[in-house]
Amino acid sequence: GMGGGFWKMSPVEKPRNFFATMKRIWKNFGKDRRLLSVILIFIGIDCTIAFSAPYMIGRAIDSISMKTGINFGMLSTIVIALLSMYVTSALINFIQGWLMAGVSQRIVKNLRSSFFNKLQGLPVSFFDTRPHGDTMSRLTNDMDNVSSTISQSTLSLISGILTLCGSLVMMIILNPVLTAATLITVPMVFLLTRTVAKRTAVLFREQQNALGRLNGNIEESISGINVIKAFGHEEASIKDFDEINGRLYSSGLKAQIWSGFMMPLMNVINNFGFTVVAGIGGLLAYHDTITVGIIASFLSYSRQFSRPLNEIANIYNNLQSAIAGAERIFEVIDEQEELHDEKDAIELKDPSGHVVFENVTFGYRKDIPVLSDISFEVKAGHNIALVGPTGAGKTTIVNLLNRFYDIDSGRILIDGVDIRSYRRESLRKCFGIVLQDTYLFTGTIMDNIKYGKPDATHEEAVIAARLSNVDLFVQHLPEGYDTMLVECGSNLSQGQKQLIAIARAVLSDPSILILDEATSNVDTLTELHIQEAMINLMKGRTSFIIAHRLSTIKDAGTILVIDSGKILEMGNHKTLLENNGLYRKMYENQFENIVENISD
Repeated sequence: GMGGGFWKMSPVEKPRNFFATMKRIWKNFGKDRRLLSVILIFIGIDCTIAFSAPYMIGRAIDSISMKTGINFGMLSTIVIALLSMYVTSALINFIQGWLMAGVSQRIVKNLRSSFFNKLQGLPVSFFDTRPHGDTMSRLTNDMDNVSSTISQSTLSLISGILTLCGSLVMMIILNPVLTAATLITVPMVFLLTRTVAKRTAVLFREQQNALGRLNGNIEESISGINVIKAFGHEEASIKDFDEINGRLYSSGLKAQIWSGFMMPLMNVINNFGFTVVAGIGGLLAYHDTITVGIIASFLSYSRQFSRPLNEIANIYNNLQSAIAGAERIFEVIDEQEELHDEKDAIELKDPSGHVVFENVTFGYRKDIPVLSDISFEVKAGHNIALVGPTGAGKTTIVNLLNRFYDIDSGRILIDGVDIRSYRRESLRKCFGIVLQDTYLFTGTIMDNIKYGKPDATHEEAVIAARLSNVDLFVQHLPEGYDTMLVECGSNLSQGQKQLIAIARAVLSDPSILILDEATSNVDTLTELHIQEAMINLMKGRTSFIIAHRLSTIKDAGTILVIDSGKILEMGNHKTLLENNGLYRKMYENQFENIVENISD
């Protein structure tokens, strides 16, 4: 984590609110609500056909009588009408399914864009305090879950509600007594749905969270596979994965078992209701109260009435998983973005690079200060080195300078103006950063060099590459600057990646340069190339150099010795050695280690 190892992994928990999340998803339909109106019209037509068909089937049955014979005219008319209605229904189902697929994909596309755009606006602290794999899981798995539910369940839910209401009206028209018999099953369905849904809501939430943790573990294991193998931690890694995978299995199994109870029990309830209707209908027909055709129609309506109950219950059960995913998506979208610039914020134009820290105090948590009352000055064009033990606060200083975090008290000035008075974009453009762990993006070497200045010409980028000694190895590559880099530039050595990062900084022509352990992971020969490139890069620029290897900062104009968030010593190399303080002890310890290594 940033700031010498500070890492917080407190989960973001919010109380579950099914209907509030549903309402929020509905708002995301936006302009597609008009198209939904068209889809609703198609569903209404389809449901009308569904209501009419059982009634016409009953009339067809009644057209056949043992007393009066067969009414062929009526029978043929009904058969033709039924065929036409079924063909129309099939066509309408195809059109509404096609339209709904477009609506659902647009909604998820917009949600995905909102999520990714939100990530760009979140402060660095968000990414420092959350597993990256969990964030990725929200953008992929949870988003797909919402997409599939919208596209598959929305139509069924609307159609189910309309069919339920229409069937109830038709049953009342046909026979109120049989309707009352049918409604016996409604309380049973309601109780079953409520019981199962209440349990699955919790389980699906646990399942989505476990899936996020699993993705985080996978992302971490793949990224650190070399370290895992180097330390022989394969078994431990497998054990960790199996533990998290086991939690996902357990929560997923329970969720599926509980949701699996729904349909078998619903079938039992439906068959019970069907039996009651058939029995009472038979008695009424025996007493010539109703015709056989009405019983046939009523049984069809009874099934139409029970089928939506089943579907709505099942859809509501499936919605638990989608709502759990949607809540996790909205949790990120609702995160507090990086504070906006003040209305009167000014542009930082042509900065000279004069930096002043005045009594700066800061902590990643308010109760644990990382820096306490830090004050120093770096004149334009000068360089300053920050040294001290791990966790002393060196990296925190440059994080505050970039406004990745805002200070708790004090002031940081650039060219005499508090950096909080500048627009962030213009402030960060004046910095060039070369980190210990260089990140290269997928693309060519030239693409990565021009990352800080996309509008640079090819010739300008090549000049920057030569000043950074990148040209020394690029000219030996078959495709030169057009060589494609795989993920994080893993097809290059650490030193080569570092040189490209320096070339990127050279091309961006920053006023203030930050070098954070830029030579700590390379061999001696590569270090010489990097140091030569760094000397070219630092000419005429204000430079902050963070280093544990003190031999690399002996020529720095000013050296700050930091420990426990405080400046213990300040001066040049010679002065600090004469002080017999922490710097001298650190330097002598490193020198003794070098001598011992040479002796060995």
